[in-house]
Amino acid sequence: MSWKSRLTLQNVAFVLLLLVLLAAIPSSLSYAYHHGGFYIFSAAFLRDLPKRLTGPGRFRFVLQPAVAIFLGSRAGIADARASRPPYILGLVRGSGQRLSLVKEAVAQLATLTAVAILLDAISQFLILRAIFPGAALVVGPVLIALPYSLSRALSNRLAVLRSRAVNP
Repeated sequence: MSWKSRLTLQNVAFVLLLLVLLAAIPSSLSYAYHHGGFYIFSAAFLRDLPKRLTGPGRFRFVLQPAVAIFLGSRAGIADARASRPPYILGLVRGSGQRLSLVKEAVAQLATLTAVAILLDAISQFLILRAIFPGAALVVGPVLIALPYSLSRALSNRLAVLRSRAVNP
């Protein structure tokens, strides 16, 4: 396998993510040492959340959930065609399908989640002049997971209802 065949968007996103998070660890540990705890568990994290909504990179709060909703809707329609239960219900009740549902979602959202974490780290740097890996690992995926899960479940229900209306 040549290096060109391994050079994919997903691989590039994950390598960049790894480099950014590794580079941010020393400053994060320094913050924890000087402030008596990690940033993500501090009052400063809660105070800084609104800054993310108005600062550089605020468009990601629209773009990332929109992409997650699109992917979730597509997966929900596929679930309905395969006669699978709504996504969230399948996670809660479906003991046999739970692992496969999570694996499918992770595979579908891996690159998007990596980009979400990277964008959060970049916006932290632009707004706060520091990168806190813990906060990026939480805020980035939240922008993806909730819209994806809800849209996957809702589109499944809508597709099932629509098929019942067409084929009574």
